[in-house]
Amino acid sequence: MPTVNEIINIGFSLHQDGKLEEAENAYQEALKLGSENAEVFNLMGVLKLQQNDVEHALEWVTKAIKIHPCEYFYETYFQTCIRAGMYREIIDCENTVNKTYPKSFSLFFNLALAFKNLKQNRKAIEYYDKALKINPASYQAWFNLAHLYSVEGECKNAVSALKICKKLKPDDNDTDYFLSIALMRIKDYKHGLKLFENRMCRETAVALQNKTYPNLASPERLWHGENIKDKTIFVYFEAGFGDVIMFSRYLPILKRKCKKLVFYPQKPLIPLFQESGLGIDELIEGFIPESHMDFDVHTPILSLPYLLGLSGDKVFAYSEGYLSSNERLTQEYKEKYFNTDKYKIAIKWRGNTYYDKDRVIPAQAFSPLLELDGVQFYSFQTFEGSEETEKLHNIIDIGSDLIDFGQTAAALNNVDLVICNDTSLVHLAGGLGIPCLAMLPWEVNWRWHDNLDKCDWYDSVKLYRQKTDGDWNGVISEIKGELEKLLS
Repeated sequence: MPTVNEIINIGFSLHQDGKLEEAENAYQEALKLGSENAEVFNLMGVLKLQQNDVEHALEWVTKAIKIHPCEYFYETYFQTCIRAGMYREIIDCENTVNKTYPKSFSLFFNLALAFKNLKQNRKAIEYYDKALKINPASYQAWFNLAHLYSVEGECKNAVSALKICKKLKPDDNDTDYFLSIALMRIKDYKHGLKLFENRMCRETAVALQNKTYPNLASPERLWHGENIKDKTIFVYFEAGFGDVIMFSRYLPILKRKCKKLVFYPQKPLIPLFQESGLGIDELIEGFIPESHMDFDVHTPILSLPYLLGLSGDKVFAYSEGYLSSNERLTQEYKEKYFNTDKYKIAIKWRGNTYYDKDRVIPAQAFSPLLELDGVQFYSFQTFEGSEETEKLHNIIDIGSDLIDFGQTAAALNNVDLVICNDTSLVHLAGGLGIPCLAMLPWEVNWRWHDNLDKCDWYDSVKLYRQKTDGDWNGVISEIKGELEKLLS
C-alpha cells in the first residue's frame, strides 16, 4: 500500500498534468490516511482556484494556514482573496507579513494590489516600494507603481517608473503608450507625442480605413510628416468626440502644408465642422466607394501634432477658440430657450461611460447650484444619463432637442457659462471660446496636465479637481462659492 507522501506525489503529478479531477481524488485519498495535512489542504485550495471554485478554495487554504502558517500558503490565500475581490482580508494580514515574511516579494506585491484596489494609494505605493527592494526587476510592480504615482499627481515619479519599465521591456507597446501619457501629462510633448503613436486607437482607426479603402489607405501611404505641398491628405477620426474636437485645431495648420485636405469625422460632428471651416477642402459625410475617393497620403487625426512637428506651447495652437456655430440656428435657439435676462448656465454630468466611469457625476450633485438666485440652468445632457434630468428642479431640458454637435454649438453660444464633467462639452465650449468650468475626477486625464491652475488647451476653460477620490460635493461647493462671488 502506498504511503501518504507517495499518494500526494501521485496527486501532484496529475495536478501538474492538468488532470484536476484525478488529482483531487488522490488528495482526498491522502487525507483519509492523514486528515490534518496542511500541504494537501493548500494543494486542494490551488486546485479549487483553478476550477474557479473560490469559496471552497478559501476553505481549504484557510485550513492549511491554521495548521502550518507559511509564506507559500499565504500566497495561495492572497491569490484566492484577489480572485474573490476580498481585498480587506488581505490587508488584515499586513502585520503578519511585515513581522514574519519581511523578504517576501509576492506577499508585499499582493498587499500593494489590495490597497490599490481599495484606492488607498499611499499604502499601495508603500508596499510596491517594499516589493521592489526585494525584486527591482519586476515589470508589473513598476508599472502599477507608475499608475499610482500618476493618480496621486506625482507625474515625474510616474515617468521615472515607466522609464524603468521600458528598460525591462524595451519593445512593449503598452509601456510606450503609458509612458507617452505620463510625458504629455508633464507637458513633455517632444518625447511624448512620438511614443503616443503606439496608442491602440491609432491602430484601430488605420485598420478601419484600410479595410474600407485597401488600395488607397494602405500602410505604404501613411503620412510620416514628409513634404506634401502638392499632395492630397485624408485625415480621419479616432477615439471619442471630444478628442476629435480637441485635435481639429491642427487642421488649419495642416492645410498650409498640403494641396488638398479631406476630412472624415464621426457623423454627429459633421454639421459643426461644416460651419467651422478649419481649412477643410472636402468633408466626408459617410461611406464613399474607393473608386470615388482620391488621396495621396492618410493619417488618423490624433497623430497630427506629432507629424506636424509641434512641441512646447505650439501644441496648444488656437487655444482662444477655433470653432463656429450657425448664426441662424443660434438665433432660433435663443428665441426658443434663452430669451431671459437671467444668467444662463449649461450643465452636463455624463459622457461615454464605456471607458471611464470616474468622470460620471450624479445629476443630483448639481442641486446646490440650482438654488442660486438670478440664474437659469439648462441641461445639455443627451442620450445616456438624460433620464436623470427629471431629478433636478429649476432647469430647462435642452439636451432632448439636440441631435448633433452643430445644434449643440448653436444652443451653447446662447449661454454665459458651462459647468460639466470631463466630456466632449468641455472641448466644444473651449473650441467656441465659451467660459466653462470643467469638473475633473481625482484621477486626472493626461491632457489637463499636472498643474491645474491653467487650462493650456482652452483659454475659456477653468479646471476643478476632486480633493479626494469620489468627492463631487466638494467640487460643487467650490464652484458655488465662485458663482456667488460672480453673481454678486
